[in-house]
Amino acid sequence: MNQAFLLILTTLTVSGLINLAVAEGGFCSAAPSIIDSGSDTNQLYWKATNPTLSPSHLQDLPGFTRSVFKRDHALITPESHVFSPLPEWTLTSGAYLITPAMGSHFVMYLAKMQENSQSGLPPNDAERFIFVVQGAVTLTNTSGTSQKLMVDSYAYLPPNFHHSIRCDACATLVVFERRRSSLDNLHTEQIVGSTDQQPLLETPGEVFQLRKLIPTSVSYDFNIHIMDFQPGEYLNVKEVHYNQHGLLLLEGQGIYRLGDSWYPVQAGDVIWMAPFVPQWYAALGKTRSRYLLYKDVNRNPL
Repeated sequence: MNQAFLLILTTLTVSGLINLAVAEGGFCSAAPSIIDSGSDTNQLYWKATNPTLSPSHLQDLPGFTRSVFKRDHALITPESHVFSPLPEWTLTSGAYLITPAMGSHFVMYLAKMQENSQSGLPPNDAERFIFVVQGAVTLTNTSGTSQKLMVDSYAYLPPNFHHSIRCDACATLVVFERRRSSLDNLHTEQIVGSTDQQPLLETPGEVFQLRKLIPTSVSYDFNIHIMDFQPGEYLNVKEVHYNQHGLLLLEGQGIYRLGDSWYPVQAGDVIWMAPFVPQWYAALGKTRSRYLLYKDVNRNPL
C-alpha cells in the first residue's frame, strides 16, 4: 500500500470523524432522542411503538442489534423486528416475536393494522389475548355485539370463538395465542376490559404494583400481568420457576437479568423466559417502568 493512498485514507477518515462530531454536537455528546415536542409523544405507550433504536452513529453500523437468543431466554429488540403480512388478516403486517420454534408453548406477535383492516381467526382450539398498544380497534362477536378497544384495553377470546377485529384508521396490537389446556367441565368466556379498571393486588415482600387482566379461576390456563416499577425499584425475589413468560416493556427502562446475563432494556423490547431461567428486574431512569407479562398458570406441569 503506497504512501499516497494512506494519506488519502487518513484524510477521509479524519474528515468523517470531524463531520460526525459536528453533527452530534461533539464527540461526547449524547445521541438525540427521537422524541420531539409534538402532542403524539404524550400518548400512553408512545415509546413502545416509537422506540429509540440506538445512538444515531450506530444505526447504520452493519450487523448491530441488541437482540439475543439463547437456550433459555431471548431479548428481541425493535431494530430486529421483521414484519410481513399476517396469515388470514387483511391489510395487517405482523412480527412474530416468540414462537414454539424457540421452545415456548405460546405465540406472541405484534399486529400493525392499517386503515380498513380486519383480523383472521386463530388456529382451531387456540385461545387468543389482544392488548391495544396504539390506536383503536372494534371487536365484534358472532352475536353482532361490537366493542371499541382503545389504548390500554384488551380482550380474551376463548378457543373456537368466532370474532373479528376491525380497524378504521391504524392500530398496533400485541397478541398472544396458545392451545388451551382444557379441564373437564371448565370453560372460559370472552373478557373485555382495560388496565385502569383492574384493582391493584397485594405483592407481599415486593414494592412493584401488580394488576391481573384475566380472572384467576382455574378455568384459565394463563394470565396477563401489568407490573409497574418506580425508578430505583426492583424485584426482591430472584425468581426461578416452572412458568414461561412473554414480556413487552410498555414504558420506561431498566436492567433485566436472565440467567447469567444482564441486559439494558427499554420500551418496545420483548423478552422470552423459559422455565427455570433465573430472572430479575430493576427500573432505571426518571419515569415509571411498566411491562405486560404472559404467565402460564393453574395447571400441573406434568
